[in-house]
Amino acid sequence: MEEWFNVGKIVNTQGLKGEVRVISKTDFPEKRYKIGNTLFLFLPKSDTPIELTVKSHRTHKSFDMLTFEGYESITEVEKFKEGFLKVPDSQLDELDEDEFYFHEIIGCTVITTEGKEIGKILEILTPGANDVWVIKAGGKEILIPYIEDVVKKVDVKEKTIIIEPMEGLLS
Repeated sequence: MEEWFNVGKIVNTQGLKGEVRVISKTDFPEKRYKIGNTLFLFLPKSDTPIELTVKSHRTHKSFDMLTFEGYESITEVEKFKEGFLKVPDSQLDELDEDEFYFHEIIGCTVITTEGKEIGKILEILTPGANDVWVIKAGGKEILIPYIEDVVKKVDVKEKTIIIEPMEGLLS
């Protein structure tokens, strides 16, 4: 049974030439949106994905802008709005030792180097230079930067992450 991973959501069209505006959910936009790459579009009221080939990719503000081969006008892509772009697990690449997929990190338990459990990773933000991991700790959320100084060990099999909190990080 094939598993599907969310790459992004088409939120609107852009211009008249079939470009769509995507809110990205992928860890690797440069790989997923590479020209010639295949993505699968799942529409809200359909069980059958539409296979799409990336024709162009650019970023605009906080969006990824895509066009697909064979879809040249706004009228052809209008129906794609609210659809989710996904890839099958067979398209997931082998990652380097220090790289992880978002779905592997979310839900992991975060523990300090001193053995104190902080909470579970709720979501991952990608604001810029480094990712920020959001931890649900009791009733509050703690943000930790995904940088070498803080994140010491990630074990996706055991679903645990060891961090060395910088001063003030957990207070």
